[in-house]
Amino acid sequence: MALLEDLLLLFPSSTTLLLTVLVLLVLYLFFSSSGPKEKEPPGPKPLPLLGNLLQLDHKLPHNTLYKLSKKYGPVFTVHLGLKKVVVLAGYKTVKQALLNHAEVFGEKEIVPIINDLNLTHGIVFSNGDSWKEMRHFALTNLRDFGMGKKANEEKIIEESQYLIEVFKQKDGKAFNTTQPVNYAVSNIVCSIVFGSRFEYDDPEFTNMVDRANKNTQLLGSASVQLYNEFPVLCKWSGARKQLMKSAFANRKQMTELIRGIQETLNPQMCRGFVDSFLARKKHLEESGDMNSHYHEDNLLVTVVNLFTAGTDTTSTTIRYGLLFMAKYPKIQDQVQEELSKVIGSRQVRAEDRKNLPFTVAVIHETQRLANIVPTVAHCTSRDVTFQGYFIKKETPVVLLLGSVLQDENEWDSPNTFNPAHFLDEEGKFVKRDAFLPFSTGPRVCVGESLARMELFLFFTSLLQHFRFTPPPGITEDQLDLTPVLGLTLSPTPHQLCAVSRV
Repeated sequence: MALLEDLLLLFPSSTTLLLTVLVLLVLYLFFSSSGPKEKEPPGPKPLPLLGNLLQLDHKLPHNTLYKLSKKYGPVFTVHLGLKKVVVLAGYKTVKQALLNHAEVFGEKEIVPIINDLNLTHGIVFSNGDSWKEMRHFALTNLRDFGMGKKANEEKIIEESQYLIEVFKQKDGKAFNTTQPVNYAVSNIVCSIVFGSRFEYDDPEFTNMVDRANKNTQLLGSASVQLYNEFPVLCKWSGARKQLMKSAFANRKQMTELIRGIQETLNPQMCRGFVDSFLARKKHLEESGDMNSHYHEDNLLVTVVNLFTAGTDTTSTTIRYGLLFMAKYPKIQDQVQEELSKVIGSRQVRAEDRKNLPFTVAVIHETQRLANIVPTVAHCTSRDVTFQGYFIKKETPVVLLLGSVLQDENEWDSPNTFNPAHFLDEEGKFVKRDAFLPFSTGPRVCVGESLARMELFLFFTSLLQHFRFTPPPGITEDQLDLTPVLGLTLSPTPHQLCAVSRV
């Protein structure tokens, strides 16, 4: 009932409340009585106006949806307020939707907060021809600037040394790993996008990273999600206002960075993604192409997308990896034993992956169990009959990626940290089809190859130099793995000790 109480607090008077309820009731009756009569996906019975909102765990709603899939099947319907949403759960169903019906289920749902933040350009929340062009350009240029290649490996190794020095300065005392890991990972993105890295004590850089981290949490918060369902009623919520202020502060700062790059632009010597975009834009303008997708909005939002997504998911996964090592010291022992045996004291390289099967399995299991992106919100581009159910055009669709990573039909022990999920009987690493932390199909993560390299090099470099333990007075069993809800799932705020092994 806490959600209902929060909703009622938004109304200034009982008269306004009564009128609003009457209007919503009329809308509910209209929408619930209209629509196709074909067989639609089943689901729990909704309440008037609120739908199934009160049934959802507002802290971890994806868990509730996964439980509902056990009752209603892998394709079912829930009502979020007045909005009817189809949920797809389980490896086979999600894969079928994203690969076999990619054109139908590939569109992004544009909720009110995305419109408010002007994020419908770029590569994450855009659709249509603009999305296709920006995604293609981003993939091509990110590869050109070393994504997943030797050049980027050197950047990650160099950045890992800066991060190691920060950890050493803690002198084995307990500290929160969030900011230093965020800064290190963000610098890899910045070197590719802007052409240069930043110092960890640069206030403009740290403010930009810290705001982006906070914005990601706010974007997926219960208050902002409630605004998306009831935009007229919840427009003045504090979380939304805080998000708008912070997001546009970052937008302003990134605009200034882009302007500085533009002033020193040399199309023949591009330093990063922004240079390449500006050079392309300049070329098209000079050739008289005035209907190009290469405009300022697409550049700015693409930079926002790359900076935010490229920092958050990878840094969160690394922090989860360190937390898992502190919680499961025997597994940490095995990782460090393998590193000592195969690598010794030299720097780990990307090519070492093939000789470190247990370590690679631990990284994959971290991604699987951490479940950083448990859901993605799409919508149907046309009417479709899917697994025997009729789904209308423009129906919001929630794909439960988390249900793929914890599908009981695909994983022996889906709810426990078990690196053996990725090892055969001989201890060799094995790929798993149901390992989809980066999603799949046309909307698969643009930075997947970069993220894989970062996770491997940062994680192994840190484990070479430090043993991670709980703070004094806390046992391994007391380390809390409960995630905090945002646009992605992040660990509950915690501290660890990084004890030098050298």
